[in-house]
Amino acid sequence: MSEEDKVPSPDGAGVVPEPETVRRRPKWLAPAAVGCVLVLLAVGGVAGCRVWSARELAEAKEACAVAADGARGAANDYNAVVNGQAADASAVTVDQVKDARTVDALAKALKTTVPEYEGCVADSKAGLDEATSKLDRQAAWYKTHTASLGKAVKAVESSRLDRTVEDAEKLLADSKGRVADEKTRSMLEQAIKDRDADAIGEAVNAVDGSVKAKAKADADAKARREAEEKAQAAADAAAAQAQAQQQAQSYGGGYSYGGGTGYTGGGYTGGGYTGGGYTGGGTYTPPATGGGNGGGSASSGPISGGHGCTTDCPPPSSDGLIHH
Repeated sequence: MSEEDKVPSPDGAGVVPEPETVRRRPKWLAPAAVGCVLVLLAVGGVAGCRVWSARELAEAKEACAVAADGARGAANDYNAVVNGQAADASAVTVDQVKDARTVDALAKALKTTVPEYEGCVADSKAGLDEATSKLDRQAAWYKTHTASLGKAVKAVESSRLDRTVEDAEKLLADSKGRVADEKTRSMLEQAIKDRDADAIGEAVNAVDGSVKAKAKADADAKARREAEEKAQAAADAAAAQAQAQQQAQSYGGGYSYGGGTGYTGGGYTGGGYTGGGYTGGGTYTPPATGGGNGGGSASSGPISGGHGCTTDCPPPSSDGLIHH
């Protein structure tokens, strides 16, 4: 106890000391306390480090999962174009488009190798961070190629429409005056102005059908006309033949013979024939001198051969001779 701690007695006889209330701590207590504190700090540090690491790992997993969802969504969008519009456009051939290069460009775009999806399979923060970066790059690739593929598809479709319009315009020009119904050409003309592929297709079919209908009608009319002309020609030929036969029969049956009354001398009177005599036996007797029409001065008698005739002689034949 110090001098300042001493309290003087009332009578001033001296200083009465106070009782001692504070005990002395053992010397080992302080180092032990320090050690405990250090142990607690160490344990707390390890636990805190573990908590911090777990939190970082969880955050890395969450970030990777988000990146994986983005990559899957972008891949699905790309595949939808590949299996949908691009598949339809890839069926278009070069002879169906106005510019064949569009078909080649689409085919090249469809041959591109797509990224290989791996997902978030790492079990460390570093591995998950690397996977996240890779998935983000894949998502960007899919988005870029979805856009470029869609552009290639539209180029093919546009070139195909250009060719469709071009062919339709040619059909419109060629079908002028060759359709059974002119309304079909009006429909085609309007569809061309609208550049409506579906409407053009319907109008083209209508015009084709109308052209075929008119062609058939024209062919039928031509066949009927030719049949009528053929029938008329046959009728004319039959009539001409009948007339010729009638004329031939009239000529053959109209020959008449004016028979005479007899034969005298070397001449023959009757039917307008005067000439040498004819013997039935085939002997020719020249006419007598002085003989003539109406008889001569000397009668030669009947023609030799025993086949003479007077009034019963037959008419002369076409050669002017009398034949028995």
